[in-house]
Amino acid sequence: MNLEDQFRLLVGGYYGVLEMDEYDLKLYVLEDIEDYIRNFIRLNPIDDFDYKEEAKKIEDIPLKRKLQDALIVLNKMNGSIELVLLIKKRLKQIHEDEMEGMYV
Repeated sequence: MNLEDQFRLLVGGYYGVLEMDEYDLKLYVLEDIEDYIRNFIRLNPIDDFDYKEEAKKIEDIPLKRKLQDALIVLNKMNGSIELVLLIKKRLKQIHEDEMEGMYV
């Protein structure tokens, strides 16, 4: 995975956690992810790469993908197990909704 893809994954994870309104402590996790992203950028500068523009593009990816990215990011950061379980539950519901839509 190249640096650009790693950055996109981190930002996708941020947006995935942002969608988890049922988790009371999400603001603290979002701050941790922001710090992680800033550190990543500081340690891995990418020439000719518009970080802000890429972040805007990632905001529009499907929720399922953002939640999957969030699981990967939380794993890297040793994030909250409670949040991981909530995300998995939400992903399962999305999957079930997709499957139900296929048979209607």
